[in-house]
Amino acid sequence: MTGFITWLEHISTRTTKARAELRRSLAFPPGTYIPAYPYVEPFLRSDPSPWERNALYLTAGLWAMHWRPGQQPGRLSFAKACATHQTLSGSASTEHRFLTVLDADADQLPHRLQQMIAILKPYPLDFVLLLHGLQHWNAEDRVTQQTWAHEFYQQLRTQPLTTTPSTKETTA
Repeated sequence: MTGFITWLEHISTRTTKARAELRRSLAFPPGTYIPAYPYVEPFLRSDPSPWERNALYLTAGLWAMHWRPGQQPGRLSFAKACATHQTLSGSASTEHRFLTVLDADADQLPHRLQQMIAILKPYPLDFVLLLHGLQHWNAEDRVTQQTWAHEFYQQLRTQPLTTTPSTKETTA
């Protein structure tokens, strides 16, 4: 699926129409906004599962929403970007929002991801990894959710805290 994201990046340099159509597609259930078809359908397998199709359309819409000129190399996974945002912003709600994404079912996921991606606009995201995770979202073992949780908490652990909690001990 690296080719899909690379192609989206390529067409975004030639025209803004593709990004606009893909952003607009987020207002509809994934895969139902017809003007987005020319940008996604060529990359679907001949007989995709409904979820596979939804994941590709959702990723394309999120990519278009997050796109900005001159995207930097060194892109972060979704989980690491969430952890970085929490650390740098000091926002207490980031972890809650992240966990809400992890707990989302297939129907809730597009809306919850859209909210988080909007918050992560300043961070360069790796949409190839995001697509890979979404394609496995409904796996029985919840491998994507477990991987993202592990990355999030490992990233929090390795980043310096912006505020240091009080560690005074009382002696009796």
